[in-house]
Amino acid sequence: MQSATWLNALLVYLAAAVVAVPVSKALGLGSVIGYLLAGIAVGPWGLGFVTEPAQILAFAEFGVVLMLFLVGLELEPARLWRLRTPIFGWGTVQVAASAALMTAGAVALGVAWPVAMAAALGLAMSSTAIGLSVLNERGALPTTSGQGVLSVSLFQDISAIPILAAFPLVGAAVLGPAAAGAAHGASGWMGAVQALGVITGIVLGGRLLLRPALRWIARSHAPEIFTAFSLLLVVATAALMHAVGLSMALGAFLAGVLLAESEYRRALETDLEPFKGLLLGLFFMAVGMSIDFAVVLANPALVAAIVLGFLLIKAAVLLVMARTMPVPLMERPVFVILLAQGGEFGFVVFQAAQQARLLSGGQTSLLIAAVAVSMLLTPLLMVAADRLLLPRLQRRRAGQAKPMAEIAEPQDAPIIIAGSGRYGQIVGRLLFANGLQATVLDHDAEAVEGLRQFGWKVFYGDAGRLDLMRVAGAGRARILVLAIDSVEPSLAVARMVREHFPHLTIVARARNLTHYFGLRRLGVQHIERETLDSALMSGRSVLELMGWEPHQARTLALRFRRHSIELLNQMEALQDPADEGALIAASRQGRRQLEETFARERAAAAQRQGRKGWDGDGSAGGDAHPAAAEAAARSPARDSAGS
Repeated sequence: MQSATWLNALLVYLAAAVVAVPVSKALGLGSVIGYLLAGIAVGPWGLGFVTEPAQILAFAEFGVVLMLFLVGLELEPARLWRLRTPIFGWGTVQVAASAALMTAGAVALGVAWPVAMAAALGLAMSSTAIGLSVLNERGALPTTSGQGVLSVSLFQDISAIPILAAFPLVGAAVLGPAAAGAAHGASGWMGAVQALGVITGIVLGGRLLLRPALRWIARSHAPEIFTAFSLLLVVATAALMHAVGLSMALGAFLAGVLLAESEYRRALETDLEPFKGLLLGLFFMAVGMSIDFAVVLANPALVAAIVLGFLLIKAAVLLVMARTMPVPLMERPVFVILLAQGGEFGFVVFQAAQQARLLSGGQTSLLIAAVAVSMLLTPLLMVAADRLLLPRLQRRRAGQAKPMAEIAEPQDAPIIIAGSGRYGQIVGRLLFANGLQATVLDHDAEAVEGLRQFGWKVFYGDAGRLDLMRVAGAGRARILVLAIDSVEPSLAVARMVREHFPHLTIVARARNLTHYFGLRRLGVQHIERETLDSALMSGRSVLELMGWEPHQARTLALRFRRHSIELLNQMEALQDPADEGALIAASRQGRRQLEETFARERAAAAQRQGRKGWDGDGSAGGDAHPAAAEAAARSPARDSAGS
């Protein structure tokens, strides 16, 4: 029966996740909200498949532990030391200011100060699991806002040490030893000492013992044992922290940091990543299951007031922090929303406060429900911010930006480069390195500003405007490098230049064959397809790695290039949408001609050298590389000219 129960539970969890998460992501809501909704659906207040979510939550919290361990692996001790100011500085500001303001507000509303203080300290916490999961999903962890969320979350875990130690003391002071338990004061301080001792032991043990142990395990050449040891390491660290009443995730994070510089870092990440994803998803489902809708439905206005109140207070503190740190304007919504929510460690704080008799059972249930609701709302708030707030901030930033002045002073450089993207930058650097001056035009204000910061002399302006091209010196220049990304604007500039500045020689890039033939019809002779030469260089590298001598690979690549250009010239007359069959036939014929030419040259080389094929030292021959010839003969016909 136990086996059947276990299988049924596993079936329910996996089926709910497989259905809910893809649907949630397809709707643009993200995977976290999918897991939360799946938990609500199968929990006590949904279909009722799961009736004891607290047990699942305790097990699934291990997903958060694994996540913090993997985050620690990305932070070397030196880098963590550089984060000490945001961790202990801004982390302290967030926890202390949020707790103080919430305590003051609750006291002003008539709540007893011990209750207000205990509730405020729990509500000041944020969900590390949701915060880091959303940041990882968006690829935003390395950003300023991502590092800020990580730093504050780490401090919240660290602050648990004094918070949990203080509750028994406050309970004894307020209620008296008889009511709170005389042993609580001593156990609080003893707990703090034990916590510091465990942390010290983890740090010293990680420095002195972990690497030798990992080397010893690796010598066994048993991948499954290395995976087992990886899990054992995280479980043991979490168990030590849990034994002294601290955050298991904090202990795992410390272990990860201690191994961040080890040679086994990548192996540990590879082994643990699949477990982290599954267990973290189960954790979010357990949070959804654990929302006590009975408390919410019995006190809807009170729960809503608590959620709205602490979200607004924390958001106000975080906005001030974001402006001061500073966090870029477009990243502030992420920073504020992810830290304004309640967190899973708030559950621990509330339960500790209840044990110290600072909170009643009803108050604890109410606060836990409020935190769970805030965690449910966070992914929805992120979606709302992406769709409503961020576009407004983008327009606001664009409106505040000073309009960039267009090119106004006449230029006399012999070369004009239209477009300062990747292609135009490479051309410009080559010219400048050889003492040639060029006037660079681009109509992207941000690109122009960015290049100016690196010392480039770039002018803002649209090369498609006749008046700006006159100011840029098109009437006196000799060459126009047409490096514009988009096809239609590029053709428009070429058309205008051919009409008004026929003396200018145009050297153009072509993104594809359509672009190439369009430029040719306008009379442009010097055209380079942007992917052809880079692809040929890669092909040369492959030939050399397969045994060809470098000079032979270079010759073959150049011959292919010449043939490709000749084929394009033949196809140019066929560029008629109604004659697609003739175009395909010409492409196939060109490919066959190229293969026949290479085959004849290989046979002639083999005959000259008195042997057949390519030998081991890379000499030219006919059949020493039969796989290449056979693969070419079998491959489907396609346009050998490329794009």
